[in-house]
Amino acid sequence: MNKLSKVLDFCIRHQTALGYGTVSLLTAGMEEIFSSVVFKCPCNSKNTIYGSVFLIVPAFILFLLGYMVNTRIWLLLTGSCTQESCSCNFWENCKHYCEVLVKVTARNLVAPLTWIAVALLSTDFYECAASGSSFWKKRVCKDKGTKCYELLVNIPCGGELPVNETFSLQAESQLIGWVLIASIVTMALFFKCVYNCCSSVAYFQQKFWKMYLKQEREQFDTKAAEHARHLAERNITCFFETTDPSPFQTPSNEDWRKISSLHTFSSQQEYYSMIHKYANTQKDSRVRGREGAQNPPILGFVARASERESEF
Repeated sequence: MNKLSKVLDFCIRHQTALGYGTVSLLTAGMEEIFSSVVFKCPCNSKNTIYGSVFLIVPAFILFLLGYMVNTRIWLLLTGSCTQESCSCNFWENCKHYCEVLVKVTARNLVAPLTWIAVALLSTDFYECAASGSSFWKKRVCKDKGTKCYELLVNIPCGGELPVNETFSLQAESQLIGWVLIASIVTMALFFKCVYNCCSSVAYFQQKFWKMYLKQEREQFDTKAAEHARHLAERNITCFFETTDPSPFQTPSNEDWRKISSLHTFSSQQEYYSMIHKYANTQKDSRVRGREGAQNPPILGFVARASERESEF
């Protein structure tokens, strides 16, 4: 049990890295299946198109799927075309949208870049695409006639050139793959350093922030499911028993809108999420409401009149 708790603690502390690792492994496994089962290079003039499609199109699909399953994108877009949202400052909204899109895009690039890198290392897709390209035709078959070009496009199907150029295609594919991986790691490290340097919170506060958001999401899902169940039970009971609905407190549309907007951390107001901000602002408004109720305008007028009378 102690070992299990240590494993769970490790997974919680490194859930982001493990998540990226899982996505990368799944992408690599999917690429291996495509390469061994689905991919069959035609070994003719269509090599470039066929190989490029398998190299680029799945990566593009993974990139789009990353947007589709990202919650921040839907928080940003939902209700953004309503009249109330459009009446806000255009440039502020545009700046906010660009900031979110840059962060989401950086996360979404993990799967497509993994696909391309693994495909380049396995050499099948690149070898097929390069064997039919005009660049390699000019590079390998210059002044060697059409027979050389026919041999070149048959390399993915086991053909060979007199000068054994098939190894050059495979080596170039793997070289590009390793350069791509090194570039990705370097850029990720660079942007991570820049992000941490520009962070408005300290390292341990940032860790606490992530823990809080995880707990908040879990608590919200549990409470929302319970709340929806109670509301559904009340409405079903009213329907089948033809009774009037009992009073039921539920958030208003305005409340849902407040917690559904994207959160931006501010050093002046240290809220960790929109729900955190909503809870505190609602508390402040209730306090102001009670203070106003304790001294309504008519009572304030009586108090001021009493003060003026005491001066005489």
